[in-house]
Amino acid sequence: MVRASFLAVAAALGFAAAATAAPVKLGVINSLTGPEAPIGEDISNGIKLALEDLKKKGIDVQVVWEDDTGKPQVGISAMEKLATRDNVTGVVGAYTSAVTSVVAKSAERLKIPLVNPVASKEEITRQGYKHVFRVSATTNDYAGVLLDMATSFGQPKTIGILNENTDFGVSGGRSAEEIAQKKGLKVVFHEGYSKGSPDYRSTLVNLKNANPDIVFMVSYVADAILLMRQSREIGLSPQAFLGAGAGFSNAQFAKEGAVSHGIFSSTQWTSAVSWPGTKEFAKVYEERYHKPASYHAATAYTAMWILAQAAAQGNGDREKTREALDSGSWETLDGTVKFADYDGYTNQNKHQMLVEQIQNGKFVTVWPKDLATGKPLWPFPGWK
Repeated sequence: MVRASFLAVAAALGFAAAATAAPVKLGVINSLTGPEAPIGEDISNGIKLALEDLKKKGIDVQVVWEDDTGKPQVGISAMEKLATRDNVTGVVGAYTSAVTSVVAKSAERLKIPLVNPVASKEEITRQGYKHVFRVSATTNDYAGVLLDMATSFGQPKTIGILNENTDFGVSGGRSAEEIAQKKGLKVVFHEGYSKGSPDYRSTLVNLKNANPDIVFMVSYVADAILLMRQSREIGLSPQAFLGAGAGFSNAQFAKEGAVSHGIFSSTQWTSAVSWPGTKEFAKVYEERYHKPASYHAATAYTAMWILAQAAAQGNGDREKTREALDSGSWETLDGTVKFADYDGYTNQNKHQMLVEQIQNGKFVTVWPKDLATGKPLWPFPGWK
């Protein structure tokens, strides 16, 4: 069953058969352990499925896996090792924006192609780097699609923003404030919090007292769950809770039925979209890993799929691989991927964002309307 589905994915993606004289050697930097391991696991799963698919079509990839543990300094060491000791042609990674920011700087210095699947901090592709390529959207895109949706479904006047004090969180919160102001929303609360704290009640009480119409949060999965549990405890109940991807778009969060029902989340991929191979990938992923595929898995699959083809085209040469990434265009699980320079970005893919809402433990695509698979629950239906 799984094998047949993989062949369907390959056909849908339009692979051309290719024979390589030797395996392409690539590195992966990911959060295999540590607090971000749940989403790191999704990323690893997506990459593994891509490797199987590539091999069936004649591109054999030898992967050197590195665990950054969610720590920037560990990520730097991993990139140094991959580039100088392992002599890989290119690297897929990392997950968090904090790690990716420093890994990207190292990749540019070492002149090794880095394809980032999912880290969204604006500045990652605003440094003029020539060796760093990003498949995923940016925090501006995360905030923009959520606020487009919110102002379409409702008529909010005010917004409260709560983000973790990390590269991802600060960038996401800043993007939300800037876009909200452009849309005429008054920012009545904006505060950062220390990631991994055991109690956010005092901050959430201050947020509740500000009485925003909508609440925008930027968190990884452990904090997302705790924040919503404690929001329920204090009775915070705005028109809508908006989660900027990450922890809010994860199956682990959705399973928390008492606090996830009715929560919106921006996402880069859903099984509902019509991009090539999407439905086949979703089916294979769930059969293999016994849980729904996340956008983290899909973008990781895409990043490895693209980098491996570029490396094979360049015969394992780093500069030729970089050139192939720079000039190529691919129809993928994430739609058309092309790395372009625009609006201050370098090698940034213009990625279509979507919004899902968790309804009774399941993700329902609700925005944009032409890609929706169900109707939104608006306003927030209240706590279960």
